[in-house]
Amino acid sequence: MEQPIAATEPLAHGKVDFQLNYAFNFVRALDVGEPITVLSGVMVGCLELFAIEGTRTITDLKGKSVGVQALGSLGQALVTLMAAQVGLDPAKDLHWITDPKLKPIELFEQGKIDAFLGFPPEPQDLRTRHIGHVIVNTAVDRPWSQYFCCMLAGSPDYVQAHPNATKRVVRAILAATDLCATEPARAAQQLTDRGLTPRYDYAFQTLSENGYKWREYDAEDTIRFYALRMRDVGLIKSTPQKIIAEGTNWHFLDELKRELKA
Repeated sequence: MEQPIAATEPLAHGKVDFQLNYAFNFVRALDVGEPITVLSGVMVGCLELFAIEGTRTITDLKGKSVGVQALGSLGQALVTLMAAQVGLDPAKDLHWITDPKLKPIELFEQGKIDAFLGFPPEPQDLRTRHIGHVIVNTAVDRPWSQYFCCMLAGSPDYVQAHPNATKRVVRAILAATDLCATEPARAAQQLTDRGLTPRYDYAFQTLSENGYKWREYDAEDTIRFYALRMRDVGLIKSTPQKIIAEGTNWHFLDELKRELKA
């Protein structure tokens, strides 16, 4: 997984006008002043923390090794928040392992690490092969399941200059989200047919298991949730109020909640 700032670089530097990304990445980018406007929540879930046998909870990770793609990556950041949530000191209690030649899932398969945070299709693949087990599933385990993971953001200049086009983009993304929720088989088949994923069964499982609750969940509360916890562990300096005030615009989302009723 990309480092948080690198992950938002295309949007912040004007290479794209809109971007879907993890809420954490947008909060981190806004903290350092990147020009981004978060517009909507999209979905809940996807990420799963896998561990070896005998490790049943996050607390059990104390003294254990956790594989990450790179120091400062999204995987390390989210496990840091998870560990801090249960009272661990992520810097002292966890041993972070990186290997430029191997992905964390490969280290896990080889027994070289005790845990790692998987992103589809990794969790589906490991479950199929009965390797390890899940100790946190962000789609169902609180508090992570109560907030969006993926959110939609736009370029502030574009959003301000083209409000009608911005609303159409947000509408299209949310309509696609509804399709994934109501017709996961159709959506998975389209992903497979277009060559975006090699396995229909993994795509279908992912779409079926994750929540698409953009009407129900509070997008602003998601930003507040991550900003509070990231500030507590020293990952950002800005207050949640500052990030929300300067980096979000819920006008389009509020309109579409009224227009696109379930």
